[in-house]
Amino acid sequence: MSTIGPFTVRPLDPEKDAELLHRWVTHPKAAFWMMQDATPRDVEREYARIAAHEHHHAYLGLHDGEPAFLMEKYDPRYVDLVGLYEPLPGDVGMHFLVAPTDRPVHGFTRAVITAVMEELFADPATRRVVVEPDVGNKAVHALNEAVGFVPEREIDKPEKRALLSFCTREQFEAARGASA
Repeated sequence: MSTIGPFTVRPLDPEKDAELLHRWVTHPKAAFWMMQDATPRDVEREYARIAAHEHHHAYLGLHDGEPAFLMEKYDPRYVDLVGLYEPLPGDVGMHFLVAPTDRPVHGFTRAVITAVMEELFADPATRRVVVEPDVGNKAVHALNEAVGFVPEREIDKPEKRALLSFCTREQFEAARGASA
């Protein structure tokens, strides 16, 4: 359980949240999000596309009621990983991005990924979370491993070389228990 404070998520509103998201995804710390040159309209269009997709969903994460992170969940049978691995029943893909800040809080990003995982595993149908961050994103690899992800192998996606990693409900619970 996080001592950082309460986190909640709500469905992202592509039109209303585009300006906020634009600041986040074009920030230098979001380089791995690959939207550095996006305009606010590009961001709105991308999240409208996601909102219209049956197997891909975006959420705005709130900390104490204020926007603090972006969370995406997707079905890897239809989005991002099609043909790159053999999905199992209950697999859920995930992306997350913590909002840039001038006042970093120690442990905040780890608290966010923990909250994201709790949200995903709150659905009893979720058996395993799948991630595919850029192989060069060492910071997120460490965060993923801290919450129970186990790297399987590198894969080639159209936009990047990625580290395919998995975290079962049991691995997440064990990692959470180990950090308590």
